[in-house]
Amino acid sequence: MATTSKRNRPDHDGTHRLAFEMDDTRYFVMTFLRYKAGKQRYIPLSGRRLYVLDFENLDKMQFFGVGPYQIPFIKLETDIPIHKLQWIPFNYAKTCKNPTGKGIHFYLDDYQFARLWNRPDRYIPLLRKFDAVCAPDFSQYTDMPEAMRIYNHYRKHWLAAYWQMHGIRVIPTLCWSDTDSFAWCFDGEPENGIVSISSVGTQNSKEAQEAFAVGCREAIKRLKPRQILWYGKCPEEFDWNVVKIRPHQDEIRDRRIAIHGR
Repeated sequence: MATTSKRNRPDHDGTHRLAFEMDDTRYFVMTFLRYKAGKQRYIPLSGRRLYVLDFENLDKMQFFGVGPYQIPFIKLETDIPIHKLQWIPFNYAKTCKNPTGKGIHFYLDDYQFARLWNRPDRYIPLLRKFDAVCAPDFSQYTDMPEAMRIYNHYRKHWLAAYWQMHGIRVIPTLCWSDTDSFAWCFDGEPENGIVSISSVGTQNSKEAQEAFAVGCREAIKRLKPRQILWYGKCPEEFDWNVVKIRPHQDEIRDRRIAIHGR
């Protein structure tokens, strides 16, 4: 009877791919290649159908991780001219007629870019057209279960590392929730590079401002970024070597006022 097991096999580039072993290796490899080529929907084992499913993208790539949760590492980027690029939200990427000189950010509701995680390969050609891409800003709300926040941090880094593997220049997007998240929310981020931070929704009260500032101070202390791509209002304390992106909702409001006068 044929048996299967899963193991991690080191690849030549220092990453891990999910590999399968089988008693009859040659038979399995030929069958699996037929499946990947779309000529076969399942792999027959001992008279049964074993469907090969995409499992949280581990079928595509499993990276060496950082920290207790094995967060994929984002490679250092130091020479992206972020001050010269026009930054647009991801939901405008598909209709952008001239991507040269533009960068993509993900300061949007999660549902607008969840498709990148669900079908990562589909969007590689689109993202490659742009000069740089920020890592996706999956939510880190304080009222979310910690397991979900860690999962969102992992997804952000898996996509960023996967994009870099395909030649896309990625700027890390720093996200945190409460001080407990400091134990893992900076895992996988490079030091002394360019990072992106959003302050949207954090400046509505003194308490929220201070909680946000605590996270900024921790991020700067640990990562020592040389430049920050900032989305939203930048508090004076952090307004140094910062390139600011105007929030998209402010641009929409200004266009509405220009057209309708209110």
